[in-house]
Amino acid sequence: MEELKEWERIAAHSHIKGLGLEGLKAKKIADGMVGQEEAREAAGIVVKLIKEGKFAGRAVLIAGPPGSGKTAIATAIAKELGKDTPFVPLTASEIFSTQLKKTEFLTQVLRKAIGARIHEMRKIYEGEVKEISIEKAQHPYNPYQQIPVGASIKIATKDESKKLTMDQSFAIQLVQQGIETGDVIQIDVDGGRIVKLGKSKQAATEKKVDLTTEEIIEVPTGKVLKEKEFVYSVTLHSLDVAISKQRGETDLFGLFFGGRETKEIDMEIRKEVDEQIKALTQEGRCELLPGVLYVDECSTLDIESIAFINRAIESELAPIVIFATNRGITTIRGTDTKSYFGLPIDLLDRLLIITTRPYSKDEIKEILKIRAKEEKIEIGEEVLSYLSELGEKTSLRYVIQLLAPASVISTERGAKKIEIKDIEKAKQLFLDTKRAAEGVEKYQMLK
Repeated sequence: MEELKEWERIAAHSHIKGLGLEGLKAKKIADGMVGQEEAREAAGIVVKLIKEGKFAGRAVLIAGPPGSGKTAIATAIAKELGKDTPFVPLTASEIFSTQLKKTEFLTQVLRKAIGARIHEMRKIYEGEVKEISIEKAQHPYNPYQQIPVGASIKIATKDESKKLTMDQSFAIQLVQQGIETGDVIQIDVDGGRIVKLGKSKQAATEKKVDLTTEEIIEVPTGKVLKEKEFVYSVTLHSLDVAISKQRGETDLFGLFFGGRETKEIDMEIRKEVDEQIKALTQEGRCELLPGVLYVDECSTLDIESIAFINRAIESELAPIVIFATNRGITTIRGTDTKSYFGLPIDLLDRLLIITTRPYSKDEIKEILKIRAKEEKIEIGEEVLSYLSELGEKTSLRYVIQLLAPASVISTERGAKKIEIKDIEKAKQLFLDTKRAAEGVEKYQMLK
């Protein structure tokens, strides 16, 4: 049975699981990818170079017509690099719509695309709660309210039990999380944190509850106090923000209203984070995860942004930068010079260029099958053929967009599957670019 969700949104590339390669050879259909074999094989070589640490100082440019799978290939590269690999999509125009300086915005984005997997050994108490007692006292400012001031708790594994006394901060956490006997918990003493893992099987059986939102788990074995390895992934930017907050680098607005989402971070803090990460890496307690920064519409970047990214690619801590464009020769923004893809030659010389091509009718049909399955839409072979022909005349994106409205139309008339008449109705209501433009031109001529 599928888990119920309060909000579910199907992203445009949620079906992409990887590049769909066997070795370095692309399969026709695999991992949500269809066609574009040459582009996928080129991307596979890029992934191999990255994994072998031979990609430093380089970047990738994916050039091709709209709707030819440029973003899909960039997403697939990130998936191939591993599940914790950061993937940061950025439209070049976003750089000019932020209140931050361009260099600060780009620095933050670049550092969001660099991850670190940190391994840490910590001493923790772990076990099932056998006894719990919360000590309360009168609130200093409200005589009618009591607050936790301390606690004592007995936790046990299958092999040992231990009684612990706690101060106010731990007692408050016990109350906030509603911890009771039968719960399995972890107490991180150094971090000052209590984590409720779930309910023990025995306690759940004794309660005789048919439905519960709590996870039922086994009682741990071994000693109550043990050393345990914790592995967590963070980005360099999240570490920058955390240290910046610790230093109290916030304005008066932030003190009262929780701060703003974006603010400038001191370069000294970034240097400190870099040094800490390097030290942890040398000790074998950290793995760097160079992620993917995907810059779409790169032909709209201005010369200052291009120069900054070009320099950043050379730095020691740099993500994999993937540019994408559907332009040929165009003016470099901020100059009078025309160049390929709107990028200067000194950056183009660093790029491995991958090209994509328009999809064929059969490829459009296969992509529609995958999208219909992803969006849980029932669709027959006849409708798929009709849509693929329509997609060849208009665009892949247009026919994919028709799926959802056609599904609503078919559901409204009580049908379980989309039929051609539903597509026709959706096509009549939602026009493709060519028909919409022709309609506007006709109206202008009549005026």
